[in-house]
Amino acid sequence: MASSFGTLFRITSFGESHGGGVGVVVDGCPPRLPLDVAGIQADLDRRRPGQSAITT
Repeated sequence: MASSFGTLFRITSFGESHGGGVGVVVDGCPPRLPLDVAGIQADLDRRRPGQSAITT
């Protein structure tokens, strides 16, 4: 199942609902825009399953 949001800077996520295969497509990102991989990973880790009783 895919999920998209944004207009000028559009992000589409895709992947397996209960598997390890996930990804994201970023459209509209200007060239040479510095992306903070550690910051993105921190957000992904925060959403990782098993963190609490209310996350899946």
